[in-house]
Amino acid sequence: MWGAYHCVSRVEEALALLDQHRGQARIVAGGTDLIIEMERGQHPQLGVLIDITRVKGLDDIRLRDGMITLGPLTTHNHVLGSALIRERGLPLAQASWEVGAPQIRNRATVAGNLITASPANDTITPLIALGAELRLSSLEGERSLALEDFYTGFRQTALQPNEMLSAISFPALNDNQRGLFLKLGLRRAQAISVVDAAVVLSLQDDETVSRARVALGSVAATIVRVPAAEDFLLGKRLTPENIAHAGRLASAAVKPIDDIRGSAEYRSEMVKVLVARALRQLARGSLDTGLPDHPPMLWGKDGAKVKTALPAGFTHLPDTPIASTVNGESVLVHSGQQKSLLHWLRDDVKLPGAKEGCAEGECGACTVFLDDVAVMSCMVHAPRAHGAEIVTVEGLANSGALHPIQDAFIDEAAVQCGYCTPGFLMAGAKLLEEIDAPSRDQINYSISGNLCRCTGYYKIVKAFEEASKARQRQAGG
Repeated sequence: MWGAYHCVSRVEEALALLDQHRGQARIVAGGTDLIIEMERGQHPQLGVLIDITRVKGLDDIRLRDGMITLGPLTTHNHVLGSALIRERGLPLAQASWEVGAPQIRNRATVAGNLITASPANDTITPLIALGAELRLSSLEGERSLALEDFYTGFRQTALQPNEMLSAISFPALNDNQRGLFLKLGLRRAQAISVVDAAVVLSLQDDETVSRARVALGSVAATIVRVPAAEDFLLGKRLTPENIAHAGRLASAAVKPIDDIRGSAEYRSEMVKVLVARALRQLARGSLDTGLPDHPPMLWGKDGAKVKTALPAGFTHLPDTPIASTVNGESVLVHSGQQKSLLHWLRDDVKLPGAKEGCAEGECGACTVFLDDVAVMSCMVHAPRAHGAEIVTVEGLANSGALHPIQDAFIDEAAVQCGYCTPGFLMAGAKLLEEIDAPSRDQINYSISGNLCRCTGYYKIVKAFEEASKARQRQAGG
């Protein structure tokens, strides 16, 4: 695993460390992919991790001179919760909604999704369709690069060892532009794309296409544009015949592979279907965005924003103690620096409530609150706990009284084997902080990252509903 873990207070510190440890260091923004890959031995050259998660201002979303800019700490939940992006960058909001579950979206950043460079990563496709550019920074200065030129091959990018992705920018959609992202996955949540597509159009008189960008994901070694379909659409109206032909051109332009998620033939057919479907929806003008109005974020009172800047950077070596506040109590632990937060809590802090079910962010059994934000603790590096506040399932009870979600699980018999229960309880507690009376859909969204193999979820959902009623009764006196 890693040898040194640096938590920096300024971007300049991160750039200096990247320059010093060229090729042996990586930035941790969300780190959700990186920690899993390192545990699998995929980055044996990495000995230095540079955590930027407490640098203030890097999670901002700004509109200036017609350009929307995302900082490198902008998470998928930040995008989903942005009225600006929903209104003027809809395809990116739609893609962000498709990423993981609330606990993952609270940590995983759009910048990290781009750098991981999988052709199945959801946010790359819409950003290419939107014409995004990247700002890459180093001690030597800054350079800009079109996102579609950033990828040099399968999971390969033009990012240099001493560079950091410092901003993502794209033109905000104007009144005569429309965009849409569609994805085909094998399940409703936490699904990797079989195929995804993003289409952005400029229209004259609300009818004739004056500009088109069509991007496809999960059909080649990188995300690809479809010039044949784009050129065909220019100067044409979105008639059923033109839409169908554009779909066929998009399908003919790619030669996908067979893999466990789908055959090449199936993918080619679904490219045609998705592109045509997107064009039909854009032709109607009034879009069904597919986004819920008030999705549960599970991100605490500050919206997972960096509110207090780290006053000074610090470094954790294998023998550096981790000082943290866990369930309201100060802890100082001299071991576990090279573990995940989950294993540090279980093995070193001796709190076994959070469970390891999958070790890759699929099951939610390891959910804890990190600085008031629900996260998958298997996807967080243990040194991130230094100076942080953490709540585990053991800390939900208040002065000996169980949390309403715990009482409801008992009353509704929402437990069978119980292995997944801590994660459900943590998700439920954070949901009820956020939404007093969640709807059935909001409850389902809040636990989209939590898997149960026993109960069929009916009792669990009922417990959430009863806990909500109990909290409302308490609030009413």
